[in-house]
Amino acid sequence: MAHIYFSFDFGTDEEKAQQARHKLEMWKQAFRLDKKMLYKFERESDEEALSGDGAEKSEEAEQPEKKGKTAKAGKAKPHGKKKEDSDDGEETATGNVRLYLRLAFSGHEKMTEDRLLKKFPAEQPFSEMSPKPVKDGDPEFGELEAKFDSLD
Repeated sequence: MAHIYFSFDFGTDEEKAQQARHKLEMWKQAFRLDKKMLYKFERESDEEALSGDGAEKSEEAEQPEKKGKTAKAGKAKPHGKKKEDSDDGEETATGNVRLYLRLAFSGHEKMTEDRLLKKFPAEQPFSEMSPKPVKDGDPEFGELEAKFDSLD
């Protein structure tokens, strides 16, 4: 099964990232792409927050820490954002948000693959970023595949 990767950098625009997530979820349901379209977010501010708040969380009970790790990043984000806003009035922007998307279609699903590849440049949150599909054999393919696999 051939994989196609997309990488989208939303910068600090969390709203556009959430619009993209919502759009991808709609497409997954509408086209029944449960395991054929996978995406993962990379948030730099989350990584920094986990390393900076690790000492404070270890002093608290372990139960809230486990809930924070198993919760989706979108649900855990507002808690961290409120903390940042209360600490520093100047830093209201979050860290960089990146979306990594993997499409995995078999050979007989070529029409569905082509439809989705045409859909990305036409839809709103993705059109501004001029998405370029990275297929097997492209120079960036190995790098994107390793990055996608390393994210949880």
